Amino acid sequence: MAITLTENAAKHVENFIAKRGKGVGLRIGVRTSGCSGMAYKLEFADELASDDLQFVSHGVTVLVDPKSLSYIDGMELDYTREGLNEGFKFNNPNVKNQCGCGESFGV
Repeated sequence: MAITLTENAAKHVENFIAKRGKGVGLRIGVRTSGCSGMAYKLEFADELASDDLQFVSHGVTVLVDPKSLSYIDGMELDYTREGLNEGFKFNNPNVKNQCGCGESFGV
């Protein structure tokens, strides 16, 4: 069981935490939403929750709540730039379907 970051994603997270001046890592989870059922949620974590699962990838701590792990186990988070657009890209091997807008997924 693991969640990993690409080197680009790790650099982006490290830079953002440095600019914020605080933070212990990146919290990744899922919530019920959208036309396909689930959506990712990302936030910079300032403290650890008692039930957080912790993974370290390229020196960055990734925090996941136990309920979300079964939906994102094995996922790699990338940070990409395509033309004028940039952002996180979720490479999740558990996804069975995804909505057309890319905002939600099903497993």
